[in-house]
Amino acid sequence: MVSRSRLTEDQIAERLAAAPGWSRSDESITKTYEAPSFMDDIAFVRDVAEVTESRNHHPDIDIRYNRVTLALLTHYQGGQTAWEFDVAKAIDAF
Repeated sequence: MVSRSRLTEDQIAERLAAAPGWSRSDESITKTYEAPSFMDDIAFVRDVAEVTESRNHHPDIDIRYNRVTLALLTHYQGGQTAWEFDVAKAIDAF
């Protein structure tokens, strides 16, 4: 199981450096994906939902025509954990 302990600022910076396209936004990590169409975005969100549900970690999702922005945060920790980066890696894999 991936650690759900809050990461230090140095640990967050190190993990972000290894997570292409992901950036920090307040206490979340975020990434915007682009697709050819709105329906492709919806299919992508469904895939994200399956991956994140299997890991019991649910992102904030913003859909704007051909762009989907995901935000990951462990709310009860009030910041970043290794869990977000594990989920980000799984999302990026498909």
